[in-house]
Amino acid sequence: MAFTDRLLDAWYNGHPALTLLRPLEALYRRVVQGKRARFLAGEGDIYRAPVPVLVVGNITIGGTGKTPLILWMIEHCRQRGLRVGVVSRGYGAKPSSLPWRVLPEQSAAEVGDEPLLIVQRSGVPLMIDPDRSSAVRALLAAEPLDLILCDDGLQHYRLARDLELVLIDAARGLGNRRCLPAGPLREPVERLNSVDALLYNGATADREDGFAFTLKPSALVHLRSGERLALEHFPAGQAVHAVAGIGNPQRFFKTLEGLHWRPVAHAFADHAEFSAQALAFSPSLPVVMTEKDAVKCRAFAANDWFYLAVDAVPSATFIAWFDQQLLRLLP
Repeated sequence: MAFTDRLLDAWYNGHPALTLLRPLEALYRRVVQGKRARFLAGEGDIYRAPVPVLVVGNITIGGTGKTPLILWMIEHCRQRGLRVGVVSRGYGAKPSSLPWRVLPEQSAAEVGDEPLLIVQRSGVPLMIDPDRSSAVRALLAAEPLDLILCDDGLQHYRLARDLELVLIDAARGLGNRRCLPAGPLREPVERLNSVDALLYNGATADREDGFAFTLKPSALVHLRSGERLALEHFPAGQAVHAVAGIGNPQRFFKTLEGLHWRPVAHAFADHAEFSAQALAFSPSLPVVMTEKDAVKCRAFAANDWFYLAVDAVPSATFIAWFDQQLLRLLP
């Protein structure tokens, strides 16, 4: 088991050695609480955009389904006649300058896997820059927009925001509820009291403190041709090599099991780089990966490689609540 996997296991399942990290956790808490206190006091260089900014973020390390939910929000806003743009840090991106406009023909190595996925799936105007305020300025200079979605950035306090949505994995929760490095939290758990809404990925019903949403598999997509195939393309019991370089690979493997396939699990680090050699598995079986991984593998994909397309399905109560927020922010 890799070190990061052991650490995740300790955060969510417990380990006595984590108590040794409490002094570092205390230091980390002071730093992040100080940043937020300065933000609330209006200190420092804080940019407020002339259009509403909606942050979709995490309080925990690891994947919680932000990208599918952002894709849902893009489509939902467009159906209401709104012009929406997205800004992202662009984790792992190496553009020649910043801020950088992401286009569908660019590579994941240049612009990052998640931004490229969002643009290829939706065609939304998207700008990357670790300084989200700079990305917002550049995006508004390039496009007439009604609102901006900020992919992650909950802790990016140089950007003012009008709405904060925090996603939580319903199965894993908040782990041991401690901050880094003694736990998985980016900010103390009390931070959740100040956000506008919590969304629980994988919850079957709304909770007292938040809304439910699920990720629903919609199709198998052939990497080489882009052809969308029904989920029944593979019969029940089909063995596949399952590839996941995401924050929570186990959720992907369980999804494949829920489709009654037999995944041979291959978990990689989040945002991992791939090669044909790294994915040359034995025995010879079809390969099924996440869409996030697929944007990095199309150039060298074999003929039996596919990705599983998934769509976010929020609860009806969240949709009604979100529409109320749009009316409030965009009268």
